[in-house]
Amino acid sequence: MVAEDMEQANQYLTFQLDDEVFAVEISKVREVLDFSDVTKVPQTPEFMRGVINLRGSVVPVVDMRLKFGMDGVEATVNTCIIIVEVIMDGEASVLGSLVDSVQEVLDIESDQIEPPPRIGTKLNTEFIRGMGKHNEEFVIILDIDKVFSADEISLLQATGTDE
Repeated sequence: MVAEDMEQANQYLTFQLDDEVFAVEISKVREVLDFSDVTKVPQTPEFMRGVINLRGSVVPVVDMRLKFGMDGVEATVNTCIIIVEVIMDGEASVLGSLVDSVQEVLDIESDQIEPPPRIGTKLNTEFIRGMGKHNEEFVIILDIDKVFSADEISLLQATGTDE
């Protein structure tokens, strides 16, 4: 069991946003869905695309391009929603991450991961776990639990309820 956990800790699902490749720990990924209609929720931040019905559960969907300050684009045949489990204040929340395309599952060993770059104090790189190397290219490894602030998670949780 311990060896299996160690192996999973080195496995990452990679996805593309614009020309950049990002990765998230495979243990945080519940499933990958083809892009489908998202119901817009009024008075939510721009990066909050809306909600989807996932087997009877309301799941908020976040446009990762907009969350990271990139330009939004129209959905393509490759556009996917990655369903992830985020832990905030000890509580699990399920949300969808809208991405340009899902690439593959990679094994990236710890010695192939460098710490996130220090870009001064103005930019928040806390949500970047590290920079992985794969085929001489960098993969930005996200700490998905830190991509969203506590306030944003609360907002997303509120959006996902019927109250």
